[in-house]
Amino acid sequence: MEISTLTLYLLVAYLLGSIPSSVWIGKAFFNIDVRQHGSGNAGATNTLRVLGKPAGITVLLLDLLKGLAATSMLHFVETLLPGTQEFRKYQLFLGLAAVIGHVYPVFAGFKGGKGIATLLGMVIGISWPVALLCALVFIGTVWLSKYVSLGSMMGTAFSPIFVRFIYGADETFFLYFCLAIALMVVYTHRANIQRLRTGTESRFSFNKKPEVNKN
Repeated sequence: MEISTLTLYLLVAYLLGSIPSSVWIGKAFFNIDVRQHGSGNAGATNTLRVLGKPAGITVLLLDLLKGLAATSMLHFVETLLPGTQEFRKYQLFLGLAAVIGHVYPVFAGFKGGKGIATLLGMVIGISWPVALLCALVFIGTVWLSKYVSLGSMMGTAFSPIFVRFIYGADETFFLYFCLAIALMVVYTHRANIQRLRTGTESRFSFNKKPEVNKN
């Protein structure tokens, strides 16, 4: 792929990731900015906590689609063969651009979410078996601990293991990329780690009433 073409695709992927679904939905239907409530995070979990299930689930799906759409753009590049190592390598770059867009969205003052849902959408587009296993670790961790932040970190931490298990030694770039992503997720959750250590991290409850209904 030519540099100019790759640059264009990276820009589009970043702009896709920058779509602040939680912020726009909060302002359009509830007249509030979710970043000013709850954890202050512009992601699906905080949207669920602040605005309720319909809004939270909608944001989750939209954020997933951002990562999936970014990695799916390569199917329009005729010079790349889907399923090859080269194809996955470019998918990883585009997916990362979308995740960066979600964390630092140009359409929302560069203040976004943690990027977990967009990251999962990216991995679905690259390797659905890896994404499924990571999702199961996330769900299991949240179910046992009630901490979404811990589930997010555990799900990404296991991703290199799943890549090695499924692809063996043939996907070293994918493996190291997952290691880097796991470290990035730990970094973006450093405040959550501190709250987990002090026992002040908020526990997740799907049946908890949204905060906007308490006012």
